[in-house]
Amino acid sequence: MSEKPVRRVSVVLERTPVASRWATHQWQAASVIPDVGGEPRVVLERDGVLQKVFPGFEVTLFRDEAEGYYLNMSSDVPCAFVSVRTDEEGGDPYPFQVTVSYNEAARRMDGGERVDKAAIDLEFAAWIGQWVEENYRPEPKERIRPKSFKGKEGRLRERG
Repeated sequence: MSEKPVRRVSVVLERTPVASRWATHQWQAASVIPDVGGEPRVVLERDGVLQKVFPGFEVTLFRDEAEGYYLNMSSDVPCAFVSVRTDEEGGDPYPFQVTVSYNEAARRMDGGERVDKAAIDLEFAAWIGQWVEENYRPEPKERIRPKSFKGKEGRLRERG
């Protein structure tokens, strides 16, 4: 695998009806799939559900995000994280960026960005998992014991 492997993907956003007096529907990133090319388009419209595919995104794996990929891949359900924005006129949302790093997604949310979890297929998860296996080694953590655990002799040596 290359130094910074890249995978081209498309994002599927889904609009579903909701029972609320404030909104008639909600949008959510449904999945990240292999890139289908072309322009954004409707791929499903049935029973109030609408799905739009947005092609042309790249997911690049960077060494300094390895821990974030590891955290994602070791979760119960690995996923992609999609930053979703809405234009200034309040129209339909659109995907802005895609990452598979848990840490990067958390930083974006801390910055006020809307980030949705989106399903990924097994082949995409395997691609990320292989990279993590080859490139990530957890940092050994040194446990600092409180003075009360060192016993009388250990505390006396420190005062020395």
